[in-house]
Amino acid sequence: MQAPSIGGVTVPRGDGKTTIRVRRGSSLTDFADKINANPASLVTVLFHLGEMATATQSLDEDTFKVLGVELGYDIQVVSPEEEEKELFDSFNIDLETGIEGEEDEDLEARPPVVTVMGHVDHGKTRLLDAIRNEDVAGGESGGITQHIGAYQVRKEHEGVERAITFIDTPGHEAFTAMRARGAKVTDIAILVVAADDGVMPQTIEALNHAQAADVPIVVAVNKIDVEGANPSKVRQQLTEYNLVAEEYGGDTMFVDVSARQGQNIDSLLEAVLLTADAALDLRANPDREARGVAIEANLDRGRGATATVLVQTGTLHVGDSIVAGSAYGRVRAMLDEHGENVTEAGPSRPVQVLGLSSVPRAGDTFVVAPDDRTARQTAERREAADRQAVLAKSRKRISLEDLNEALAAGRVETLNLILKGDVSGSVEALEDALLKIDVGDDVDLRIIDRGVGAITMNNINLAMASSAIIVGYNVRAEGQNADYAEREGVEIRYYSVIYQAIDEVEAALKGMLKPEFEEVELGTAEIREIFRSSKFGNIAGSIVRSGEIRRGTKARITRNGVVVSENVEVAGLRRFKDDVTDVREGFECGINLGSYNDLQLGDLIATYEMREKPRA
Repeated sequence: MQAPSIGGVTVPRGDGKTTIRVRRGSSLTDFADKINANPASLVTVLFHLGEMATATQSLDEDTFKVLGVELGYDIQVVSPEEEEKELFDSFNIDLETGIEGEEDEDLEARPPVVTVMGHVDHGKTRLLDAIRNEDVAGGESGGITQHIGAYQVRKEHEGVERAITFIDTPGHEAFTAMRARGAKVTDIAILVVAADDGVMPQTIEALNHAQAADVPIVVAVNKIDVEGANPSKVRQQLTEYNLVAEEYGGDTMFVDVSARQGQNIDSLLEAVLLTADAALDLRANPDREARGVAIEANLDRGRGATATVLVQTGTLHVGDSIVAGSAYGRVRAMLDEHGENVTEAGPSRPVQVLGLSSVPRAGDTFVVAPDDRTARQTAERREAADRQAVLAKSRKRISLEDLNEALAAGRVETLNLILKGDVSGSVEALEDALLKIDVGDDVDLRIIDRGVGAITMNNINLAMASSAIIVGYNVRAEGQNADYAEREGVEIRYYSVIYQAIDEVEAALKGMLKPEFEEVELGTAEIREIFRSSKFGNIAGSIVRSGEIRRGTKARITRNGVVVSENVEVAGLRRFKDDVTDVREGFECGINLGSYNDLQLGDLIATYEMREKPRA
């Protein structure tokens, strides 16, 4: 079926119900292939709809929607999650449950995956230290956890040794994205609340993430050894958020602990296992190809790209070909949380994987591919799609109506940033926080590149070409790279705590805004007498009614409440026979308004100045 001629071209037309799926970041050529049309004709159609784009340019979702309505197609832009699902389907793996379609006899019990969440400085990391007897907090900037880590501990329960996997999510508010991701891969959430502090904003935020992920919650009331601790108050506060303690007739287990003293840690682990047994059916098939989630990833100088992965189903072996996001490779080695080599990792087991081609994003799902070639092709296809999606996202839609205005560049200032960090979770969280900074429509923030590892020559060259600032988060430019950046005048800002980076970028954005001025009234004077002077013109004999009258300031003249003149300058000011710079309220003076002589008795002279408004 042909569409009516638009601008002299015809294209195949849908019936309004035909669904066309295109991946995010697709171009008109990609869409034309799906409907068997000439890409040039689609360019013309789009032009007549008020949009300008080339046949190979990535389009955003809104543009595809406009085109779909015109041509009678329901165009669905495939999200990364759907791309993920299609990838798993191609490997015959069920993404939704991981166990659906499995025979019951194939499923075996697996350890629970526990996420520790809560407000900053309520003792999450110290609690994990107490559980695994390993000091993590000492290595964190400002005592704030800025990475995601996964660890497995063992606990004897009802005569059987059971494993529990812990995920430590950062506590600072800027890491909302990472905390949310932690809740999505978890079975049980431990909500840490300080007994002396009570429920805080991030406690509620963490609670919302856990409840949105529909996971059971165990509450650890920490710092019970601190003066002013009130565990019962915490129980009372949390009842407002549908967490009712068992002793109050609810079904949430509360455990009073002291991470510093190591008090009741066993009881907490017991509560986790009891909750897992009572509320969850934690089973997976270990005898299949592995799939899971990349919890964290970074670029190690000696080992190359490494990723901490959590196996969700199947068993991952050394030598397997895997795809994780746009990274691929053969598993060269696997390390457990103690740095020991392991040859295989079953369900709920966190391991560090070596051998990937590049650094995956934290939160990317990994899957074992049939062979190296399939893994590479899949990763390359997804990398190209990701790149196009970023281009489409950064493209601003320009219609013919506002094209001339858009070409009048200079009204919109742009701050270009390149983000580099030590681990991908931090880079993602920093990007997420920076893009939420709102300083109005006059200034635009663009993140033109992001990555993991030290600041390279390529980053510096890109910054030179795009006038960008490089933000280094726990990474630096070293040696000749640092010299090159300094020589070329590329600004590199280094940070180790995320909120410092956010504050400084926000300040920079506000500094790029054109200054806003407001009028501030300085004083008013009423004309009581008018003196004629051949040398100076008319002199207004006045009394200052409010504030002060200052020589050199701007003034407006009002007569019976009506403004008769604006922007008049107070050229001279006299008290008796003396020239003065200012006259305060209640005093009389002579005011010379330069060449302005249209004065009458009773006129009011109001002086003012324009001051720059501080930005909120």
